Amino acid sequence: MTPELPFAEACERNKSPILNSLRTLLPDRGRVLEIGSGTGQHVVHFAPRFERLSWQPSERRELLPGLNARIRSEGCVNVLPAIELDVFGAWPDHEYAAAYSANTAHIMSWPGVCAMFSGVGRRLGGAGPFCLYGPFNLGGRFTSASNEQFDRALRERDPEMGLRDAEALDTLAQGHQMALQERIQMPANNLLLVFRGNRV
Repeated sequence: MTPELPFAEACERNKSPILNSLRTLLPDRGRVLEIGSGTGQHVVHFAPRFERLSWQPSERRELLPGLNARIRSEGCVNVLPAIELDVFGAWPDHEYAAAYSANTAHIMSWPGVCAMFSGVGRRLGGAGPFCLYGPFNLGGRFTSASNEQFDRALRERDPEMGLRDAEALDTLAQGHQMALQERIQMPANNLLLVFRGNRV
């Protein structure tokens, strides 16, 4: 009997709007690192639309079985088997043309967010994009009442969680040879933040 695949309703709602933005942001070819692939719904939706890109999903060890089951079930030829990635641990020894992550920054601690940017900064080639999706604050303020409520719920669950300020992320990125270049408004009060490497 085939085990039930992991599923998140939010991924079904946001995968198409995110894809529409990624079409103009990702390079023509190379390898894309997805950080925190979760259920795998995003990567298996995106990959067939970027046939010349190779996708590398990643997750914490305990989530890999379900993630890899979804990848196998979809049979996407340009999706590699998911690898274990803890942002505080060892990162894959590979240079990536782009990096992508969705709904991770607000569930990581701030040190975790810093570790993610450090790792991406070391592994992102040239001016490749790091596309980070989720709810973010702007100018130190919530962009909607629902985001404020969401932030409160996160901090009640774990005081180290919470929505991050886009400006603070830009400052963090600049310490790792990247800069925030685009801020794309997405449905449901989310943003797609696009950081690019500024290596010479």
